[in-house]
Amino acid sequence: MEPESAAAANHKALKALALELGFDLFGVADVTGMRGEFLLEPETSGRFGLAVSLGKGLSDAVLDDIGDHPTQIYFHHYRQMNFFLDRGALLVADHIQKRGFRSMAIAASQILDWDKQKAHLSHKHVGHAAGLGWFGRNNLLVNPELGSRFRLVTVLTDMPLEPDAPLGRDCGSCRACIRACPAEAINETREAFDHLACFEKLKEFRKKGYTTQFICGICVRDCRGPKG
Repeated sequence: MEPESAAAANHKALKALALELGFDLFGVADVTGMRGEFLLEPETSGRFGLAVSLGKGLSDAVLDDIGDHPTQIYFHHYRQMNFFLDRGALLVADHIQKRGFRSMAIAASQILDWDKQKAHLSHKHVGHAAGLGWFGRNNLLVNPELGSRFRLVTVLTDMPLEPDAPLGRDCGSCRACIRACPAEAINETREAFDHLACFEKLKEFRKKGYTTQFICGICVRDCRGPKG
């Protein structure tokens, strides 16, 4: 048997740490090809060739409580989930740094441009490259076990890690999100997703006082993955 490489050993150890911290999903992505899309200084982006994608499943009870609009309970859960993700990413990044490598935790939900829906990077694109799911018709990442009922956070690093591979799957015949979407923004293909219609509905929800943030949760509620 060949000895385990440092990259494989690091991957195994980091995954064990992530699961111990309470994360449900862990993957490593080679992000050298997507660094040009990061809203970071080029010099900063250039330091990192890998990204650790970390995911946490949302509460089934909270999601199932959503009707035709987001609830205050979901809003609170959403904020607490972001706190968990950011705290966990910070601990993973600190663990990497203490082992002599660079790391940068990217906030789970820090939108820089709401009209274009742009953040420092796309957690779902990193998660896709890390093998945590495929892009669904709802334009979200769909995991085989959790559906879209999870949220992601990212840690950029130069630590040697064995990267994972994309899953290469799709939603098959499932169209639950199309039926559920109150904005009629979801269509047969992800490419046909109507970002503007989705955002207008989020603004409507906020104007009506359901939440103070642009969130919905309805298609997430109904996306349980292939096993749902």
